[in-house]
Amino acid sequence: MDDKERKVLKTMAKQYKNIAAASTEIINLQSILNLPKGTEHFLTDIHGEYEQFNHVLKNGSGSIRRKIDEEFGNTISTKDKKSLATLIYYPEEKVEIAQREEEYIEDWYKISLHRLVQMIKRVSSKYTRSKVRKALPQDFAYVIEELITEKEEIQDKEAYYNEIIHTIIRIGRAPQFIVALSNLIQHLVIDHLHIVGDIFDRGPGPHIILDTLCAYHSVDVQWGNHDMVWMGAASGHLACIANVVRMAAKYGNLATIEDGYGINLLPLATFVLETYADTNCDLFSIRYNTDYNTKDLSLDTKMHKAMTVIQFKLEGQLIMRHPEFGMDNRLLLDKIDYEKGTVRIDGEEYPMKDLDFPTVDREKPYELSEEEAKVMSRLQQAFMKCEKLQRHVRFLYAKGGIYKIYNGNLLYHGCMPMNPDGSFACVEIYGKKYSGKALYDILEYYARRGYYAKEASERSASQDMMWYIWAGKGSPVFGKAKMATFESYFVEEPAAHKEKKNSYYQLLEQEETVNRILQEFGLDAGEGHIVNGHVPVEQIHGESPIKCGGKLLIIDGGFSKAYQKKTGIAGYTLVCNSRGMRLVAHEPFESTEAAIKKESDIFSDSIDVETFTRRKLVADTDIGNELKESIYYLEELLEAYREGTIMEQ
Repeated sequence: MDDKERKVLKTMAKQYKNIAAASTEIINLQSILNLPKGTEHFLTDIHGEYEQFNHVLKNGSGSIRRKIDEEFGNTISTKDKKSLATLIYYPEEKVEIAQREEEYIEDWYKISLHRLVQMIKRVSSKYTRSKVRKALPQDFAYVIEELITEKEEIQDKEAYYNEIIHTIIRIGRAPQFIVALSNLIQHLVIDHLHIVGDIFDRGPGPHIILDTLCAYHSVDVQWGNHDMVWMGAASGHLACIANVVRMAAKYGNLATIEDGYGINLLPLATFVLETYADTNCDLFSIRYNTDYNTKDLSLDTKMHKAMTVIQFKLEGQLIMRHPEFGMDNRLLLDKIDYEKGTVRIDGEEYPMKDLDFPTVDREKPYELSEEEAKVMSRLQQAFMKCEKLQRHVRFLYAKGGIYKIYNGNLLYHGCMPMNPDGSFACVEIYGKKYSGKALYDILEYYARRGYYAKEASERSASQDMMWYIWAGKGSPVFGKAKMATFESYFVEEPAAHKEKKNSYYQLLEQEETVNRILQEFGLDAGEGHIVNGHVPVEQIHGESPIKCGGKLLIIDGGFSKAYQKKTGIAGYTLVCNSRGMRLVAHEPFESTEAAIKKESDIFSDSIDVETFTRRKLVADTDIGNELKESIYYLEELLEAYREGTIMEQ
């Protein structure tokens, strides 16, 4: 026994004080290893669509309905199965409706409770009693445990369980108990949730989504470029703030910033009412949804244009500070010829659709006006002092990263930057070149320093790198040659709008390419998968999310309503349980209200990606490896107790 192992065993001895305690824990851990692995649920590119996100989260991408079918088979009708599923998803709302509409409410309580208890027994069957106990709601833990635990010593079991349920109803606790059971089923059906990037932008409720994720029992997040720009904004980076506000204005979601996060936009509104009062803003229309208050349309259009101009100025300053970014082709304000009404982009001259820029100094186009600088300073303070935003961003740092290796699979949002020949592209980061996994690691390092670094110059340089992760041509989570924001506003020619994707996207079907990426991250190319988001899969044009025979899965299919006409569906999700991996394609979600009142679930089409040759156990997972290590040291501790090298207490 070396000194390091002795220290480990002495530390463990404080918890397992004698042979009996160590032996009991070995038996417990060994039994856990032989249980089926928990179900993993993968979602990506949620883009603020909180209603659809919440529904997919509640139904486990169809997992709950599958469990209902398994449990009840043909013993209850399809209508009753739909009702039970909706009750599990939205228990508070369904109980309220039942209380108003059911003539014999006690019978409804009784039937619902019996069915929910049956479901609890099914979904808890692959967990240890200890794990289920930890998931139980505190108020009802004892009663639920009584109902789901088989009691051999009781002769008339049915009468025993019926009496418990009768008492719950009699004392008026049935509504609360139904809610508790339903939430517990949701919890137990999904063991772990993966969010593979892009919680923010386009949709109205990223703050609602993040509140939900912060309370979720087990989750990780791989940062998308839209998450990164919000993280940069929360750290106080001006170019990131400008991007965040511009996109919120463009999609009619300034309420997310003002109401969702309580960030005051009055300084910006006051500025645009004065400076942009007589400015043509026709190109800056708002893509609003049915909840948008159109009385704000004129003001929001002006704010949209003003923040777009500020963004181009701030990004220009940043690009000039960092010639190593190789993004000089994005310096376009100084390429405008006001006399000819054109702009030069990549050597081509294009007519400009708008030349009305009241704050652009033609001699110093990237310099903020005094008023613009004041607005950005006020916004910077508001973003940095917003408690809710800071809490959400700290959660993203605590639970997230640019990539994750989990149970033999590789999860990332964008791409592995590659050259056309399939080799990993080199990207220069502050004087050094990085490629492959090393590129991911260094960018994550700077993303963390941009928020947490104490020294001002280090923090500033790292924040600039956060902006680069958002929109830089070498960024793995962006994965394109340019972000053509300027062209999309001011140039008619479609060719100028084209954002060339990284070579990665042309190489996805080559097994050699996918194997090389998996091996770069230390994974088994024969067993592992890559789970990828970021680029919408256009099912409407026959595109498949399953690449390279199922080794790589792109599960962005249009959660964002802005993409659904392009993709033809409303998002892909992925479910991986002990028996295999299943891809789920979702139809557009009507509304939470319709899901409750009409009991209309999202219609989801499942595709089996892989069926495992044998059922996977906890022993086959990352947690299993940790448990095996614990068992090893516990057995060493046991031996040390028996030999007397460590004394029992």
